[in-house]
Amino acid sequence: MKPTTDAHSTSSGQEAPLLVFGAHPDDIEFGCGGVVALSTQSGRPAHLVVCSRGEAATNGTPRQRTAEANQGAACLGASLEFLALGGDAHFEVRVAHVLKLAAIIRRVRPGIVLAPSPVENQHPDHAVLGKMVLDAARLARYGGVKELRRQAAHTIGALHFYAVGGEGELAQEKPVYVDVSAPAVMTAWQRAMEAHATQARTRDYVKLQLARAAHHGARCGVAAA
Repeated sequence: MKPTTDAHSTSSGQEAPLLVFGAHPDDIEFGCGGVVALSTQSGRPAHLVVCSRGEAATNGTPRQRTAEANQGAACLGASLEFLALGGDAHFEVRVAHVLKLAAIIRRVRPGIVLAPSPVENQHPDHAVLGKMVLDAARLARYGGVKELRRQAAHTIGALHFYAVGGEGELAQEKPVYVDVSAPAVMTAWQRAMEAHATQARTRDYVKLQLARAAHHGARCGVAAA
């Protein structure tokens, strides 16, 4: 099926948005916040979809974590919405959930979609959501899906998976590195991560993610990736 518009631009000629899905309120900021900041600072709008409010977290209430997510999105220059998929630690691959995700893809009409890696890692919700977004991207382009007929079919340009932690990286696939070392990008990314202060009670996740970025940057010749 051919896309209804260029997957990398809108009908008005503007660059198609970046759409990013996260299982929990901090996943996007820690996993790919630098990429989001780079996108918005380059003129491509970004829309974040967080699929729980951290209900099962050891630290932070759902209300606190919702506020942190809103602050983090603001630091990245992105818009944000929440989507209920059963609650933190209760994600399951279900057609009903996939259809909800596909409906968002049709509404936002992104050029690029980012989702958590489908590799099993420190939290089962990450991999489950990654698998559902993969399915949703397929269903979003099928014009005959009856539950989605209110919105025009949409074919995305690319789906990339991000790893919240190193154990979620796709070892069998060649990685795609994105240079996020520009000072303004790094500042926005760090502030977005620091917005999730409740999660710093467990460990210094900001330091861990900046170290990962430096490691990846060294592999491809930039300061941070």
